[in-house]
Amino acid sequence: MAKSRRQIVILAFQIAGASLVLLDVALYFGMLRYTQALVFSEQQQFASMRRRIFDGETRIERLKKFLEGMPKAGERLSSFEREHTPPRRQGYSQAAKLVRLVTEQSGTQLVSVAYKLDNKVAGPLQGLGVVINVEGSFQGLMKFAHGLETASDLLVIRGFNIVVGDNRTLQLRLAADLYLTP
Repeated sequence: MAKSRRQIVILAFQIAGASLVLLDVALYFGMLRYTQALVFSEQQQFASMRRRIFDGETRIERLKKFLEGMPKAGERLSSFEREHTPPRRQGYSQAAKLVRLVTEQSGTQLVSVAYKLDNKVAGPLQGLGVVINVEGSFQGLMKFAHGLETASDLLVIRGFNIVVGDNRTLQLRLAADLYLTP
């Protein structure tokens, strides 16, 4: 009987030991997965934070360059206004001179010109609306439009259309804005 009691106690300790080992392995893998998930989450947050810091530093560098260029931008803007926008009192004559010059260079004939000063716009520049009607060949009309578009004055073409005129010639109706300093 002593042997069987001893065997029962040994068996109980073996079962308890095996149970503890199995419990230890289960807890180890349970904790390992939890810890791995926690580490992965922290790594993702770290990578995200690094990316935001890098983007912020890049943005700061761009803003520094922009800030360095600000004094020069004001000078360039005033230079642009002086060189490319005529004063209001010279606007009509400047527009007429430009239209006449481009008409001669393109080989077209000027039919009519209408001007309308836009007094409603508030800002550093004032618009002078110009509606021009010219007639000539298709190439001449395209040269005329290109000549206006590439002029040194600040001129924006709002729209144009080409139609066949009364005597079977092509006519171009072009609406543009010439910007003036008030």
